[in-house]
Amino acid sequence: MTSSNKTPEFFELRETHNKHRWLLPVTNGITVGPPNMKFLFGGVGLASAVRALEQTTGRPLIWATSQYLSYANPPEIVDVDVIVPKIGKSVTQARVLGHVQDREVFTVNAAVGTRGKEHDHQWVTMPDVPPPDACDRMPRFGREAEEDLHQRMNLRVAKGRYGPDRNNKGLSPDGNAVLWARPMDESIPIDAAMLAVIADFVPSASGHALGKIAGANSLDNTIRIRKIVPTDWVCCDIQIHGIHDGFVHGDARLFAQDGTLMAVASQSAILRIWDNFEMRKEK
Repeated sequence: MTSSNKTPEFFELRETHNKHRWLLPVTNGITVGPPNMKFLFGGVGLASAVRALEQTTGRPLIWATSQYLSYANPPEIVDVDVIVPKIGKSVTQARVLGHVQDREVFTVNAAVGTRGKEHDHQWVTMPDVPPPDACDRMPRFGREAEEDLHQRMNLRVAKGRYGPDRNNKGLSPDGNAVLWARPMDESIPIDAAMLAVIADFVPSASGHALGKIAGANSLDNTIRIRKIVPTDWVCCDIQIHGIHDGFVHGDARLFAQDGTLMAVASQSAILRIWDNFEMRKEK
């Protein structure tokens, strides 16, 4: 049986007879990686935990942090188990374990809840960048289109190596890149789970920061929800803070098109340099 939520979703999360256990089928559409080596996109793992938490507890996400431990490959099914050790008056502290049989794929710690809306302020502003329609799509590795998560995401580069300042070469002066992001299926809403997916593009700015064809494999993904509002696009303001000893560290601020700060995110990842790959421009 599938989730009772009839709204179009970016991934399938199946209910079971146990309200604390959900099933995530790993299909090509939620994977990344080279041909014949596709694996579950880490952000989808975190997103599945977020959705399972919210539906199990009936409370909205405050923050969640995931640690990625191993890969899940198609056509495996990930068991998503929600563990709720503490239920407070307004906040529930919880954990989620994602595993394929005895192989642990990801672990998530999180809090869900709400305490009212008396105070509502933000002190950061969305970067002044061209709108999505004025930006080119982010190019992809390789020459042939592959069925994976990247085909299902519309990513536009507003600032960065493949954006309007694409003529910049070499090391970035500030390590800052800005993407516009949304699902290709515009009927899929921007909710906490979708923001968790978008947050996992922080490592994609590694290539911009270094001025090389590069990326990174996430070790973790943390997202903190401020305020979710209706929006067609998410402005993802990514800051790579530093790279050393084969690891990259960065964070992102996720804005709605009207400038509302919806979430902040951060990641550490294993740096990958792909000098033997070519970039293919997306249409």
